[in-house]
Amino acid sequence: MHSAASPKSHRVAALGAAVTALVSTPLHAHHSFAMYDQTKQVTHTGKLIRFIPGANHAQLLFEIVGDDGKPVIGADGKPITWGVELGPAAAIAKQGVTVESFPLGTVITVTLNPLRNGKAFGAFAQSGRLIRCGAEIPAGGCTAETGESFLASRD
Repeated sequence: MHSAASPKSHRVAALGAAVTALVSTPLHAHHSFAMYDQTKQVTHTGKLIRFIPGANHAQLLFEIVGDDGKPVIGADGKPITWGVELGPAAAIAKQGVTVESFPLGTVITVTLNPLRNGKAFGAFAQSGRLIRCGAEIPAGGCTAETGESFLASRD
């Protein structure tokens, strides 16, 4: 005797298919920028401590420095570290931003939209600039006038 499948067995099969689809979806899918506060822009100057090229988004990690070029120390006694998410490594490389052109220790100034949760990370601001100033802070700070601008306004 053959019986029709119960509604419960259809739900279980549908749930199984959904879980299979979810698990097989690549985890590196492009994310939303909703986690960044796009109503705020902050500009930081620091020394590059890590360049992370990525297919979807490259990241620069840097220690904030003062006008004297020395790291700014946080309440925990450690240098304050920030990070910024840029575009895909291949796209920014076409604009001159590579691991070779931004070696560790390079002084940079970057404008970003910070994370909404207050953590020290952000996305490169739509109207921002990434400025490279070499190994030391120039007189007058690391600015468009004293350094070289990259990724200038995408408006």
